[in-house]
Amino acid sequence: MADPDGEDAPPVFGPTALATPANLVTVARIAASPVFIVMIVSWGARWATFAVGFAIAMTDYLDGWLARRHGTTRAGAFLDPLADKVLVLGGMVALVWNGQFHAAPVIVIAARELLISAYRSRAGRRGITVPATKLAKWKTFVQLWAIGFAVMPPLATNAHWVATLTLWTAVVLTVWTGWSYLRSARGVAAAQLDDDASG
Repeated sequence: MADPDGEDAPPVFGPTALATPANLVTVARIAASPVFIVMIVSWGARWATFAVGFAIAMTDYLDGWLARRHGTTRAGAFLDPLADKVLVLGGMVALVWNGQFHAAPVIVIAARELLISAYRSRAGRRGITVPATKLAKWKTFVQLWAIGFAVMPPLATNAHWVATLTLWTAVVLTVWTGWSYLRSARGVAAAQLDDDASG
């Protein structure tokens, strides 16, 4: 955010802030996700289901814009990926329940997400923030569209292969980004061991 003189203004919130507009939007996304999940299970592929899911997913861009404008926080770095996981995994499990998605790719995605969440939690306890990479954000984008295509009536009825192809593309990106995170974690751990040894 810039002031009238063209210089960058200081962030409104510091990294330890909790009740920021961006974080409140993220929490609202988490709270609204079960509504979308229930709609998938109860109604299946309908335009209303797609519209609700699309609206919830779009709040990710809103909280990102607010975070850039007001200042990023450690809580936001944790909550934003969590909100994505609740929406993605909940939606995919609902689609497996309805028989629209095979269980295998969803299990792979869920295992990766849980593994990286555990890594983030452990890193957070050590004071290390692990923000999402650009490729990981693309991974989430593809995951969400796999769900979106599966609940979009014309595609769900006449071209379900679009959702299936998008889902498997998401699996490839999910595994690749998960491996990248773990490789980075090994590098951080090795650097810390070197620091301890030299100290």
